[in-house]
Amino acid sequence: MATLIRSKLSNVATSVSNKSQAKVSGMFARMGFQAATDEEAVGFAHCDDLDMEHRQGLQMDILKSEPSEAGAEPPVEGDFHYQRDGSGPLPPSGSKEQGMCSEFGGGQDKPKITAWEAGWNVTNAIQGMFVLGLPYAILHGGYLGLFLIIFAAVVCCYTGKILIACLYEENEDGEIVRVRDSYVDIANACCSPRFPKLGGRIVNVAQIIELVMTCILYVVVSGNLMYNSFPSLPVSQKSWSIIATAALLPCAFLKNLKAVSKFSLLCTLAHFVINILVIAYCLSRARDWAWEKVKFYIDVKKFPISIGIIVFSYTSQIFLPSLEGNMQKPKEFHCMMNWTHIAACVLKGLFALVAYLTWADETKEVITDNLPSTIRAVVNIFLVAKALLSYPLPFFAAVEVLEKSLFQEGSRTFLPNCYGGDGRLKPWGLTLRCALVVFTLLMAIYVPHFALLMGLTGSLTGAGLCFLLPSLFHLKLLWRKLLWHHVFFDAAIFLIGGICSVSGFVHSLEGLIEAYRTNSED
Repeated sequence: MATLIRSKLSNVATSVSNKSQAKVSGMFARMGFQAATDEEAVGFAHCDDLDMEHRQGLQMDILKSEPSEAGAEPPVEGDFHYQRDGSGPLPPSGSKEQGMCSEFGGGQDKPKITAWEAGWNVTNAIQGMFVLGLPYAILHGGYLGLFLIIFAAVVCCYTGKILIACLYEENEDGEIVRVRDSYVDIANACCSPRFPKLGGRIVNVAQIIELVMTCILYVVVSGNLMYNSFPSLPVSQKSWSIIATAALLPCAFLKNLKAVSKFSLLCTLAHFVINILVIAYCLSRARDWAWEKVKFYIDVKKFPISIGIIVFSYTSQIFLPSLEGNMQKPKEFHCMMNWTHIAACVLKGLFALVAYLTWADETKEVITDNLPSTIRAVVNIFLVAKALLSYPLPFFAAVEVLEKSLFQEGSRTFLPNCYGGDGRLKPWGLTLRCALVVFTLLMAIYVPHFALLMGLTGSLTGAGLCFLLPSLFHLKLLWRKLLWHHVFFDAAIFLIGGICSVSGFVHSLEGLIEAYRTNSED
């Protein structure tokens, strides 16, 4: 009987393999994704908890449905294998699991995406508006900065692939099956059995930090761009940040992202047009390019900040498990990762190089601030509009994670539910949301340094989620099946990533402290 129960529990573990595939980070959405995927960007918070409840419910069903001693047993609800192509029965119609996970992109009725659509999403994640800080990284890194753009692309592509490999294991029949659904599942599996929830909590904390820092960066860049677009107006950068935040306060009332998601594709296309305009202007000044300014040596104090900036521009690992799970042909995932990162590497390298060659030592933290005043205002206004429309996506994702972790009903939360019986947000819950918006404003006011904040975030959470954790999880879960060169690569990435993360974090923090002291004296 014990053997039979263990067998059934094993079946259940695979039966929910595609249940919570919408765990896409707000990081996925912040770059301006197509409308079809914006709601997936915040669904991971709900589906993580629903997946756990669903597993526990199915396990109780199995224990209650113990077969009789005579002959064949009746089929137990939930006791089946989901195939990798997404076939297999659904939960009972009208169930909480089916309704909620279908709403956030994890249901079986959710249409699968092609490799090209998946590539579009990855491209948006790693080609967002934060590439505007890459020329500043070349300023302090020279040719080594260009090498790091290539190196980061190669490493992030590799760690994305090994992260997906951690979702799969070999069953008793020798078949490779998907037994995990998210980054959190992988982290929890690595910390089991002693600390089965520790890994997931670490990943969630890192994700919340990155989401909130992304919101802060949007406020910072909005204030910076408006201040440099209209320098003659008697309005300081802090005042522009306050005005931008006032426009963002309605985000606290968001129940979903349908209204915002309609603009996401347009914002993304507009951003690509802006990048093309910047490159076109730089090419028009090709005769004046300062090749002699591109250094082979580095600024020891500021170069680690450049590492964080470059790593932050490649962060996409947090949503890859969901993306791969929703592909029509998951076997094409590796090929998709290759061409998206090659394209990103080429475009980022060219953009950073030609922009730096155009302005050399005068390169600013946000490269559009170097444009002539005649076109700077127009370009910056478009970028501010994109930043303000992108802000609700990471904000809403961070709110979902916090509410599910701390304020929802259940034995795994610490505080009372922030929603009433009718599903409406309680006044104190709304107050906390507004407080989060104000917190991003305060951080933007007291630390109005785009490059330093970007470097700090990239060094702290970007390096952890893209370099350290994937390589560590890969070694922990699959070390017995790895070839020696894979072990070497994983260990090298973990070591190099750790050094870069610590160095970048320390130097970024020192830069922020120094900048804060300078502002205080002024």
